[in-house]
Amino acid sequence: MMREMPWRGAGVAIPMFSVRSEDDLGVGEFLDLKLVVDWAVESGFHLVQLLPINDTSVHGMWWDSYPYSSLSVFALHPLYLRVQALSDCIPDDIKKDILKAKEELNKKDVDYEAAMATKLSIAKSMFTRDKDLILNSSSFQKFFSENEEWLKPYAAFCFLRDFFETSDHSQWGRFSNFSKEKLEKLTAKDSIHYEIICFHYYVQFHLYSQLSEAAEYARKKGVILKGDLPIGVDRNSVDTWVYPNLFRMNTSTGAPPDYFDKNGQNWGFPTYNWEEMSKDNYAWWRARLTQMAKYFTAYRIDHILGFFRIWELPDHAMTGLAGKFRPSIPLSKEELERLGIWDFNRLSNPYIQQEFLKEMFGDSWPLIASSFFNKSANNQYEFKEDCNTEKKIAAKLKTLTEKSLLGTNDNIQRDLFDLIKNIVLIKDPEDATKFYPRFNLEDTSSFRDLDDHSKSILKRLYYDYYFHRQEDLWRRNALKTLPVLLNSSDMMACGEDLGLIPSCVHPVMQELGLVGLRIQRMPSESDLEFGIPSQYSYMTVCAPSCHDCSTLRAWWEEDEERRRRYFKAVVGTDELPPSKCVPEVAHFILRQHVEAPSMWAIFPLQDLLALKEEYTSRPAAEETINDPTNPKHYWRYRIHVTFESLMKDRELKATIKDLVGGSGRSYPQLEEADAALGAPTGVVDKNLVVNGFPKEKVAVQASPVSV
Repeated sequence: MMREMPWRGAGVAIPMFSVRSEDDLGVGEFLDLKLVVDWAVESGFHLVQLLPINDTSVHGMWWDSYPYSSLSVFALHPLYLRVQALSDCIPDDIKKDILKAKEELNKKDVDYEAAMATKLSIAKSMFTRDKDLILNSSSFQKFFSENEEWLKPYAAFCFLRDFFETSDHSQWGRFSNFSKEKLEKLTAKDSIHYEIICFHYYVQFHLYSQLSEAAEYARKKGVILKGDLPIGVDRNSVDTWVYPNLFRMNTSTGAPPDYFDKNGQNWGFPTYNWEEMSKDNYAWWRARLTQMAKYFTAYRIDHILGFFRIWELPDHAMTGLAGKFRPSIPLSKEELERLGIWDFNRLSNPYIQQEFLKEMFGDSWPLIASSFFNKSANNQYEFKEDCNTEKKIAAKLKTLTEKSLLGTNDNIQRDLFDLIKNIVLIKDPEDATKFYPRFNLEDTSSFRDLDDHSKSILKRLYYDYYFHRQEDLWRRNALKTLPVLLNSSDMMACGEDLGLIPSCVHPVMQELGLVGLRIQRMPSESDLEFGIPSQYSYMTVCAPSCHDCSTLRAWWEEDEERRRRYFKAVVGTDELPPSKCVPEVAHFILRQHVEAPSMWAIFPLQDLLALKEEYTSRPAAEETINDPTNPKHYWRYRIHVTFESLMKDRELKATIKDLVGGSGRSYPQLEEADAALGAPTGVVDKNLVVNGFPKEKVAVQASPVSV
């Protein structure tokens, strides 16, 4: 009997830097994607998902390994350049340098600084030799004319960054304020710096050529490349230099407390000035998506909640707790007074009693008190002017430690940060008559010491602010911004919708045909500890883990009690689970996901390698890509085997292919696409099929395909 089933696909996720091949130089490279695509095809996959690949060279050190802090939303990262492909004829001395670098850089994880230095050094040597040939070629001229609008500011920025030895463009004297006239002088052919400018053109041209080659290869093999659209840009970036009006530079972007971090997150990016962006119909966003579509067929919108509302922090904050949503409807002074709330200084200033200092700092409390606080009435204290923000506290602590007046102690900073956030209401920095309830205000001693009437009123206002008051505003905000993104390209869009999700989000995503994300250990249902893949909706991507959390294997081995609860709730047995994530456990969990109704099942490569014991020799904790609780995490994980060796492993490929094929996930034949369109067999062109569906059918939700 024939039955109607929507098409479902499967893919593999791996950051570009994590790929390992026999040809690369200490880090995955764009041309390695051809190998990844071949492995994906032979394993039954038809999608390869990457993390962001834009240039992040802000600090000139390993901090730049963070792929979500873009130096430019248009330029590609020089880290992923294959220097051997810069020319058909590499001089012998450079060949020796490459061989030596391979030996040194390919030992374990990414050495970000060494890999960057090596690649740029070799690229400069090749540029010196080949610049006239390349810069005068028709292919370069075409690339330059199509990308000039972002390429010239990017090259000028890189030159000024290196000249002034900082990306902080506020330190660039007369170049701090961008203008077209200054740009034209910097990039003019008669400029003494022209050759340095051209070097940056040269590197970007080769990156574009290499990624385009890999993307075309993937298309020919029927494999979708899925990119990643970061929610923010670095505050010291080309984009904030050229378009400062599009950003609120005195603020910072982050996330309120959630699964990843009980103190919230501070990503450090300036928030967007949406009002200004709307004046040219979001041209900057449209240009970003147009550029991405040159390489990708699908993309993940990082933190899609940012298009509804963003968690905004003052730029002097270091943690992510004491923020507010933007946009949001604040609590007005008049509204609060009407309800009997009037002591605004008490509620919005840090509430610090002498007993708190004694309890927190023990015998050191008098020294801490004299260094950081002024005493006021009733044994209460207030922070001194030189340490009344988190950044000022950190700076003062550093000074006192260097002078040996205080020992090095992270606990002191943590406790001082807790005290400065011991508030109930956050005062709007731009309007003193507006307030926002502090996240988790009931956890503060400031709240606990209030009278019952005030507590009752503030609890009600808190719940209303976070769960009801903003819903229509956020819905309207998303419906202004998201359609512009979606209409800027033919790429399929998936939204990362994890964390604290307002009730307006999923209806809007459904309305716009956006695919959501489901991670089993982070269920969207508040009453469940583990998600149930068989109950996921079709318009989702399901996965057992992602780059922002521990791998399947590490998660399994972290917590014995949780393993038991998982075995009971999901496997349905009271038996004792194995302490290690043995291949049978991995197989069970992966099978749950491929059999889910979700449109896509996309697996981190580490979770797939857990299917075979020989790939689990490396400690599981080392396979985690990111630790969201650490703002200075080193993003350096590389798989410990090459893709060439994975290509030779027929057993692993067969196991994965059986999982994918057995679940009914497959790439549709052209005849199926023709049938879905109601056209005669062979009429539909391959280019008209997007993600396995005829383009006309993809607009809101893919149509069913008869199987």
